[in-house]
Amino acid sequence: MKKVLKNVFYIVLEICMIFSIIYIFKYCYDMYSARKQSNLLNEISIDNTSFENITNNDNNVLNNENIQNSKNEEDVVEDLKNERMLKVEKLQEENSEIVGWVEIEGTNINYPVLQASDNSYYLTHNYQKKYSKSGAIFLDKDYVWNPPSSNLLMYGHDRLFKDIIKYKDESFYTKHPNIRFTTNEDDSNYEIIAAFYSRVYYTNEKNVFRYYYFVNAKNEKEYNDFVSNAKKASRYDTGKTAKYGDQLITLSTCSYHTKDGRFAVVAKKVLK
Repeated sequence: MKKVLKNVFYIVLEICMIFSIIYIFKYCYDMYSARKQSNLLNEISIDNTSFENITNNDNNVLNNENIQNSKNEEDVVEDLKNERMLKVEKLQEENSEIVGWVEIEGTNINYPVLQASDNSYYLTHNYQKKYSKSGAIFLDKDYVWNPPSSNLLMYGHDRLFKDIIKYKDESFYTKHPNIRFTTNEDDSNYEIIAAFYSRVYYTNEKNVFRYYYFVNAKNEKEYNDFVSNAKKASRYDTGKTAKYGDQLITLSTCSYHTKDGRFAVVAKKVLK
């Protein structure tokens, strides 16, 4: 009997070890995929033809009398696509749901941003639409591009967005005050105005700040209320704010300070 129990014990132990190895392998593979994803933009090469086409287009535009009357040469150059925007455009050939690229210099945040018809798909799929526990960074499904909604609300698991939580410390913010977001049409910096802990609130809770519902302001008051509440919730005063009409970006990830905890960073677009 003792021998049988001993054999059962060893069998169970071996099964547990096998499952542990599989879990560790999957976790390591997810982390490898995340690191590979963050370096994706650097690996994309733009051929000379793309730049030649841009130069030709530039010459055509500068020769257009109507545009010359409405824009100076510097404005025209700003309208052209830079290399980073062209790389995003090339990425979209692989997956049309890639809408841009988000980066915070000096952090691990350097990823493509996806947008699907629901907010669940990219919780469990990467930018190649392959299953992944790390998922991908994705833009809220309700964001409209034309005319643009008020707030680029982006979500990501803490495996990808882990450095977001470092904004709990003002010293980290001081070193990393800007978010860069690039689409195939625009490449802009956003200055951070607030960073705060939050959570997913129950439906019966009143007078709480549900930042994760704010995508498009219905009016000036709703916009100003969001900015005011974000500033009040912020762990420190960045000395920055936003006014009605400024484009906002919000990065949101899970936090384990409480049940269903969240951490968010809100920033406004810096006009060129």
